[in-house]
Amino acid sequence: MLQSLASNSCVRLIQNHKSTWYFVSLILGYLLYLIFGAVVFSSVELPYEDQLRQELRAVKKKFLSENECLSEEGLERFLKKALDASNYGVSILNNASANWNWDFTSSLFFASTVLSTTGYGHTAPLSDGGKAFCIIYSVIGIPFTLLFLTAVVQRIMVFSTRRPVTYIHTRWGLSKQLVAIVHATLLGMLAVSCFFLIPAAIFSALEENWNFLESFYFCFISLSTIGLGDYVPGEAADQKFRELYKVGITVYLILGLIVMLVVLETFCELQQLKQLRKMFYLKKEKPQDRLAILEHDHLTFTTVSDNTGGGKNEDKAKTFVSVPTLVSPNDDPMIQ
Repeated sequence: MLQSLASNSCVRLIQNHKSTWYFVSLILGYLLYLIFGAVVFSSVELPYEDQLRQELRAVKKKFLSENECLSEEGLERFLKKALDASNYGVSILNNASANWNWDFTSSLFFASTVLSTTGYGHTAPLSDGGKAFCIIYSVIGIPFTLLFLTAVVQRIMVFSTRRPVTYIHTRWGLSKQLVAIVHATLLGMLAVSCFFLIPAAIFSALEENWNFLESFYFCFISLSTIGLGDYVPGEAADQKFRELYKVGITVYLILGLIVMLVVLETFCELQQLKQLRKMFYLKKEKPQDRLAILEHDHLTFTTVSDNTGGGKNEDKAKTFVSVPTLVSPNDDPMIQ
């Protein structure tokens, strides 16, 4: 009997806190997914890193052996200086000296990556004034960008999702959930084609050292606002129409980010995903002060309706109210 009571209490505890248990399972699943990604990345990339380290040591050793007048400490200082400059987007190579990182088009591209939180990291402010301005510019610009994107996406959603789904549902009498699923799938396929596959083919043709996979990788890393910065277009030494190319990439990033948000919002409005999200959310409870206000309004409404009932209602009420309340049988005048 004690076991049955304990099991029933456990079942009631789980049922009363479903969202909490779902939330705990979500946290555990996310942590496991992080660990899974770390294990895969480590097992795949660690051999390539080790091979690259060995090749660099061999090249460095060969260079020192061919130039005995150069000390290893001097070479280390030179390489450190060159690598630090490269981290700020300044290359020591002769064929890259013609490309400036802070002309107008490059600065426009940098501003777009900052405000969209993509942040490739291939170019960074060098001066203290530039770093301070970047902080102030980002503090104001990132919320402004979120407001801008929210307003644009909200208006696009009316014409791209809500009206077409409602029109097909009312015109042909199809299930609204089915129409929404098919519409979201077609919209996602169209977005992948126009902002991933086609641009990847264009980038692979314009960038000499990029294949299609690397170009597709750049598109995904950019439009998902990850922005690793290992692939940045328009940085080749002999890049033709570099200024126009940079402006085109800036427009592509902004439009692509808007389209990605529209697609994500379309999928989030699916009924199935709404039900899935509700599993992990806390139930909304009415605050006590709101309940008190509702009760007060109800009492006020009842009082007003009683006062506007007229004299007849009051007379009827008096005929019923005039009946005396008996406390004991001796109080009854008939018995007396």
